Amino acid sequence: MWRSIFDPENLFFRILARGVDLVGLSLLWLALCMPVVTIGPATAALYYTVVKTFRHGKDEAFGRFLKSFKGNLKLGIPVTLAGIPLAVFLAWGYNVMSNNISTQAGVVMYMIYYILLLVPAGIYSYIFPLMGRFEFRMGPLVQSAVIMTFRHLPSTVIVVMLTVEMMIYTIENWWPVLFTPVASAFLISLFLERIFPKYLGEEETKAFMDEEEEIPDEI
Repeated sequence: MWRSIFDPENLFFRILARGVDLVGLSLLWLALCMPVVTIGPATAALYYTVVKTFRHGKDEAFGRFLKSFKGNLKLGIPVTLAGIPLAVFLAWGYNVMSNNISTQAGVVMYMIYYILLLVPAGIYSYIFPLMGRFEFRMGPLVQSAVIMTFRHLPSTVIVVMLTVEMMIYTIENWWPVLFTPVASAFLISLFLERIFPKYLGEEETKAFMDEEEEIPDEI
């Protein structure tokens, strides 16, 4: 009886382990985003690890995260640097628009801005998960993200809205940072993991769907 109680495969310990992964990965992601230029590699690593750990049931979450983070530094830092000015401008614009919605014209401008925000935000919503799941050169990475953004527009809208609302909720309250990074990555993966295989060949799709697969070869 005691052996079954303290068995690491016991349901209680599995739930506990996933809880540790949930909080630990969220905080690790936050810590590695602190230098700012590493936001891209950290986000790519988080997406990859969440897919492998929470969707495929794999262990060694922190080892997977750090390995993916290290592997994405070379490409992820330039991608992040390119996106920082854009993010600052978009955040400033969002703040201006949201502070002027007391009038009917302000509401209209806010809605227009929100719609226009979908394009750049959508592209980056694909870029980091693509970095996490595949190895890319800069050009094909951006090109693939742009194509997916427009070709799968309904999913893009949902993913962007989900990401933005999660960010706002976390910034306003702070304590949800204990789980929102992982929760966001998991919810986003429900859409993106259905999209990615559509751009792969037969053999690549088999490897992609194989739960034992590591980071696929360069595209």
